[in-house]
Amino acid sequence: MNDALQLIKRGSVELLVEKDLLAKLARSQSELKPLRVKAGFDPTAPDLHLGHTVVLNKLRQFQDLGHTAIFLIGDFTGMIGDPTGKNITRKPLSREEVAVNARTYREQIFKVLDPARTEIIFNSQWMDKMTAADLVGLAAKHTVARMLERDDFQQRYREGQPIAIHEFLYPLVQGYDSVALRADVELGGTDQKFNLLVGRQLQEAYGQEPQVVLTMPLLEGLDGVNKMSKSLGNYVGITDPPDEMFGKLMSVSDDLMWRYYELLSFRPMAEIERFKKEVADGVNPRDIKVRLALEIVTRFHSASTAKAAGEGFARRFRDRELPDEIPEVRLAAPDGRMVIASALKESGMTASASQAIQLIVQGAVRVDGERISDKKLSLQTGRSYLIQVGKRRIAKIRIV
Repeated sequence: MNDALQLIKRGSVELLVEKDLLAKLARSQSELKPLRVKAGFDPTAPDLHLGHTVVLNKLRQFQDLGHTAIFLIGDFTGMIGDPTGKNITRKPLSREEVAVNARTYREQIFKVLDPARTEIIFNSQWMDKMTAADLVGLAAKHTVARMLERDDFQQRYREGQPIAIHEFLYPLVQGYDSVALRADVELGGTDQKFNLLVGRQLQEAYGQEPQVVLTMPLLEGLDGVNKMSKSLGNYVGITDPPDEMFGKLMSVSDDLMWRYYELLSFRPMAEIERFKKEVADGVNPRDIKVRLALEIVTRFHSASTAKAAGEGFARRFRDRELPDEIPEVRLAAPDGRMVIASALKESGMTASASQAIQLIVQGAVRVDGERISDKKLSLQTGRSYLIQVGKRRIAKIRIV
């Protein structure tokens, strides 16, 4: 039981309430009845990235302990739009947009989850059947005062920003999902804590044993600052090609690497601690990072493609004897992008933009190991790029 609890708590932020979880685990063990562990995902974008897999990995750990994972696709809540962290009313998606994105989710999640222990459920199954009277009854089980305890709602109310009534429905519907599914445990990011607790409260209001809430941290993107997000360009998509995935993972900072190990790797923590000791004893962090990249690419592709991606990375970078210490330059791009020639000039790698263009034309500029010829190549915010000009000028440029 203690080993199970330690695995469940690994990498988590908050467990509410631990004694309740221990009681559920003990009952599950004595009755040989698996717990129902729920995680909901609104299909607001077509592809999942490694940030999403922080929760998926935790679901998989529950599966490995013998429990049932409920992957809830919020096709109904997706049409409302999650107001979490928003300072304006979010534009709802159409049912058609949600349906397209939901299909891709179903195709991608089994790169992490065990199909034999996974239930895929859409919350439209019960929400489409709910009458107006049912919805009023649901709304009666919560108060406006409690709803305004949410930090983002509080801030918007104080600042005079409008809050649409349908946004109050979102936490209620997400909470009711736990009632409909009779969930024992619900997982979510720290930004979902309020919504998860609404589920716990509503289960009590409907006469059910309240679920345990386990919150997971929001994974930083490749920039090491912002939450991983496709819109910020600092993401690693689980459908990214092997070479691209490997290269992106190798671009994370040495400090961020340990965060990725804890939240994304399936290696035991004792092994990760051993890696840390090796680095402290003088092992190059890059070699430890290679192990992480190989593990992640293997999970989402295969061992053979991961090995090929690693060998390709070695040919492009290590075989060219890049220095261990590479200067890092941060460049601000207010409009979200910066043309390569401007980046070379602003970073001091060339004397002018015109010189940068000339060197690009001559084939003397490489970005992430690849020689470029496009003078209009744009570098996106939230990404780091290893840039070489000739054989001696090398820098890691981070666009912010």
